Amino acid sequence: MSTEIDPKLLEILVCPLTKGALRYDKSAGELISEQAKLAYPIRDGIPVMLVDEARKLED
Repeated sequence: MSTEIDPKLLEILVCPLTKGALRYDKSAGELISEQAKLAYPIRDGIPVMLVDEARKLED
């Protein structure tokens, strides 16, 4: 499931928890916050920037 995201949008998005930078994982269709250890889903090309919707990353 490959989801495209606008590069300009990616430049301005930050993690809502840490306000840190996000890394786009194209293969998983997620935005990764390394600081918070969370992966935010992208649904229908729209990032879901809610902590409750994010997936916890393994250590």
